[in-house]
Amino acid sequence: MRIKRFYYTLTFTHTFDYDKDTVYFSHCFPYTYTDLTEDLSRIERFSNTIMTRATLCRTLAGNRCEYITITSKRKADEEQKEVKEKKGVFISARVHPGESNASWMMKGVIDFLVGSSPEAIALRDNFVFKIVPMLNPDGVINGNYRCSLSG
Repeated sequence: MRIKRFYYTLTFTHTFDYDKDTVYFSHCFPYTYTDLTEDLSRIERFSNTIMTRATLCRTLAGNRCEYITITSKRKADEEQKEVKEKKGVFISARVHPGESNASWMMKGVIDFLVGSSPEAIALRDNFVFKIVPMLNPDGVINGNYRCSLSG
């Protein structure tokens, strides 16, 4: 008995308006390294009491691979004890640079966690979030789909 296989393929046509024009096609709306750094800078300006930003490491190309910490802040003397009692949550995105939809999801997670909703406040009060929003910035910057600069 032969097994019939089905392959699903997306096809489309495009009529170009101009000769020798450069046109880009994307399966997902892009989210660049610049988008990330601008978003983090904006959030940092308005949420510096609940979010801190740091460099996890430098990449092969010398770019910053950043991580952020989001949690409620208390008075300095209470903070050390309180942070030790909170459970940690680690989230990362963009291991594969072509998955820009992961950055859009991460942007939503970060925007929610630094927001003013009762749910976000409760999460910050009970957890410390360590987030690496773009784990492979070199791959993103260079337009790779599945790999870093080292292949």
